[in-house]
Formats: sequence, C-alpha cells, structure tokens
Amino acid sequence: MSGDAMSYVHGAASVPLLGETVGENFARIVAEHANRPALIVREQGVRWSYAELAERVDAFAAGLLALGLVPGDRVGIWSLNCAEWVVTQLATARAGLILVNINPAYRLTELEYALAKVGCTALVTADRFKSSDYLGMLNTLLPELPASTPGELHAARMPRLRTVIGIGEAGQGCLPFEAVARRGGAAERARLAELARSLQFDQAVNIQFTSGTTGAPKGATLTHHNILNNGFFIGRAMRLSEHDRLCIPVPLYHCFGMVLGNLAVLTHGAAMVFPGRGFDVLATLETVCEERCTGLHGVPTMFIAEMEHPDFGKFDLSSLRTGIMAGSPCPIAVMRRVMEIMHLDEITIAYGMTETSPVSFQTAVDDPVKKRVSTVGRIHPHVEVKIIDAEGRIVPRGTPGELCTRGYSVMLGYWDDPERTEEVIDQARWMHTGDLAAIDAEGYCNIVGRIKDMVIRGGENIYPREVEEFLYRHPKIEDVQVFGVPDQKFGEELCAWVKVRAGQTMTAEELRAFCEGQVAHYKIPRHVRFVDAFPMTVTGKVQKYVMRERMSAELGVHAEATA
Repeated sequence: MSGDAMSYVHGAASVPLLGETVGENFARIVAEHANRPALIVREQGVRWSYAELAERVDAFAAGLLALGLVPGDRVGIWSLNCAEWVVTQLATARAGLILVNINPAYRLTELEYALAKVGCTALVTADRFKSSDYLGMLNTLLPELPASTPGELHAARMPRLRTVIGIGEAGQGCLPFEAVARRGGAAERARLAELARSLQFDQAVNIQFTSGTTGAPKGATLTHHNILNNGFFIGRAMRLSEHDRLCIPVPLYHCFGMVLGNLAVLTHGAAMVFPGRGFDVLATLETVCEERCTGLHGVPTMFIAEMEHPDFGKFDLSSLRTGIMAGSPCPIAVMRRVMEIMHLDEITIAYGMTETSPVSFQTAVDDPVKKRVSTVGRIHPHVEVKIIDAEGRIVPRGTPGELCTRGYSVMLGYWDDPERTEEVIDQARWMHTGDLAAIDAEGYCNIVGRIKDMVIRGGENIYPREVEEFLYRHPKIEDVQVFGVPDQKFGEELCAWVKVRAGQTMTAEELRAFCEGQVAHYKIPRHVRFVDAFPMTVTGKVQKYVMRERMSAELGVHAEATA
C-alpha cells in the first residue's frame, strides 16, 4: 500500500516556526502595535493599549524578581478571567518563571496536590467568586498565612511556598497584586533585560494540569516554543490581524483561553476582549455587540446557550466573522446554526489536547462548508499525525484508530512523573492521545471519540458521537450525550441523556421511533433520560464518566457485569 493511502499526514509549511520566547515575541508585537488596543476587560473597565499592557507586564515581572523569585521557579495562579491573569501570564514568561495554571473550581485537596506536586514558590490568587472563598480555603490550608510577613511564609504543609499575592482583596499575610508591581526597581528592570537575552525558547514556561478523571491530575509541562507557535498558527488559521477583536469567554486556566485565545491574539497584534470572570451568556452577547467583536470562542454548549437565550435576537452580532468551537465534539447541526444566525461564516473547529499545546488539527476559513462542519480540518503546520491500530501499525486512510501526534507541540512531559510520561510519549516522541480518529483521502480528520468512550455492545463497536450526530437532527433536541453502561447480557448498552428545547416535550419511545430504520438496531439507545443539564467541568466539557456512574447506580449495574 502506498504512503498516500496510509493514515499519516504532516503539516508542510512555507511559514517557519517562531524561534522566540514568549517575552521576545511580545516585545516585538508591542513595538509594532504600541497604540493599538490589546486588552479589554468589560467587568473591570480595563481598556489597555499594547504599550500600556507592556508597562504593567514589566512592572509585575520586575516585582516578582524583587521578591526573590529566580528563573525556573513555579508561580501558581488560582483565579478566573481578569486583567491580572493576562499580566501574570506574560510577566512570568518575561521573568523566566513557570506559570502553573490552577483550576478555579479546585477545592482544598486538589489545590494542595497541585501546589505540592510542582513545588510552587508563589501563588497569585483571587479573593472570592460566587460560592468560592479562595482566601478562606487558603487560610485553612495555610494556617500560618495570616500571621506571616508577606513574602516570608513558612507553612508546614507547603514548605516551598513563600509568597501569596492577592487579586482584589488581599488577605492577611498576602501581598496585593498592585503592591508587587511597585516593588521592582532599576536593578530588577536591568535583570529583565538580561533575561530577555539569555532565556531559551525550549525552556518550560507553563504547567497545566490534565483533568485527572483516571487518577491524580498530571502536570503537562509546556515550553515557550510549544505554546507560542501553537498560538501563532491558530491565529493564522483564523486570519487574525491587528484589526480583530476576539471575545474570550472560555477560561484562561485552560489552553483554550490561554493559547487559542490570548496567544493567538497577541502574536497577531489583535485585541483580547473578556466579557467577565466566568462564562455568562448575557454578558457574552452584550460584549460582542458593544465592542464589535470580530471573533468569538466557545465550546459547543456555550454557543448553544447563546443561541437559545430568549434575548438573542436583540443583539447585533453582525461584526462577527471568525472564532473557534472546540473543547469537546462539535455537533454538525450546531455548527451550521452558528454559521447561519451568529454571522460566524469563518468559524473554525480545532482539535488537540493539553499535552500538545494543544492544537493538532484545525479547519480553514475557506474550507468547503461540508468539511468545516463535519471534520476537525487538516493537520497544523509543522506537526505530524499518524493513526494506528491496537498493534501500533498505521492504518489505511478512512480506517479509525488511535491518533498519535509528533512535532514542536508535544510537551516536555508530565512534571516529576517519568512513568506516566513514558505511558503516553513513546521512544520516537509520538504522543499517544487516546482519541479515536480517521483521516480521509484529502487529509481531513474526523474524531470518532475517545478509546475509553467507545461502546462494545455484543461485539459491535459503537462510537457515541455518531449516534449523537444523528439525534441532533431531531427538531425537539437541543443537546444530547450518548454513552455506554454495563449490561449483563450484551456487556454494554447504549444510554442517551437528552436536553429538549424550551417549550417542547418528548418521550423515550418518540426518540427510539425516530431512530428506527435510520440507524442500526444496536445503535438505538436502550436507556433514555431527559435532563435539564449535563455534569460539566468549568471549561464546559461534558463529564460522561459522571453520567455513566449515575446511570450505573440507578440501574443497579456495575462494571463487573461485563466480565
């Protein structure tokens, strides 16, 4: 079989990779676009030009050095979206520090694990948001904090942590964010200039914790080269320029906000626009309208919520052009509606994972509509992908298998965890994603699902996403999630959780009747539940494993039933 007939693709490109650190690239962009808008944060009333953002970044970076932090130290950030998050992201990169993204939904045990795992020297934290009292949790974890001298913490449970920096209200023992920015002097500014000449782009700049649904979270360690180039080529795929304004309602602690959002924008001199700290449907629609945003990011559930909002028709979204729908499988029906009624004619779909910085495939704004709504596009520049079978052999085009990726975007590894790193990165530096995919004759990729999500019913392989795509055609269905549950007879049976449109009602019999004669009998969900919402992570990813556990408990079946 010829090489072209095999499921291997590489992103040959005429545009070279950027050989810069994040700090070097930012300095170059600032010089080119000093007076253009860089950051707009609606909730905080922030409107900064590139020159104004750069001054705040340098001041905070100098302040971090004045606190005694040295290149390679880890700085955690535990906060929702805000101007300080962006400043911290760029300042840590400028100072040679490693930013550790901590999920703002984390609670005490998870926070303690994350801080200890990577040995954070400093932590930048929000004060509170809704039901989350961040300062209260910190005082529980670090009872020595309130009585400590700011910057000189000595905590029994966190021996490496010296400094807590507060965004908003700074609790006792914490340094206010603004105070750190005032600490740096001429010596620290000179040190920043030295670091700009000595830092290397292959050095670590960011640690992001993966979900941890199958054990303790792992800290994917990413370099300047990883995330800067990924952001740059993501922006190129969207055709971003200094005239664009990208609305970013997705969380910054995740690659979606930090790389597909911030770095895609920053590498092209465009403007970052944040509607609020967390995702709010109305605030997002208002922000797009008021700021005349040209781009909008989101996971499918966010776009669905925006289009289903009762006041949706009152907002002028005609300025929109592009954006990214990613984070979880993008239903074809949802993509078509977004393009039709949200004016997002050039919206793209991106696929990737945290460990690969994250994007490996992305649709192009001029791809045929059919390809743009039914695939995740073609390979990103300078990246390789192969699809393999269970024995590790490359499969023919069109055949599903595990997606493996290699290239500049693959992480250094999981922080201080060589064993789990070796489980996913082989000796040839291929990252094994655990995703099932197929590549067609033209090089477009279709994500079939997760290997662990594939349902095997009586020997038949069922890909839940295929069933979901079919059910989205039903006019009463707003959203649907399909997964497997244990079954005594067949090993597994199919279950569908369905969210119906407002004002509609539906029965399980009606759903099954819709499937009869249209899909194979074994793909028709045996169990159907109608729900108002799905369990989701803070990034909007649906947690199928939670649904599976709940349904298994409700049905009184357990995994051992499949043995």
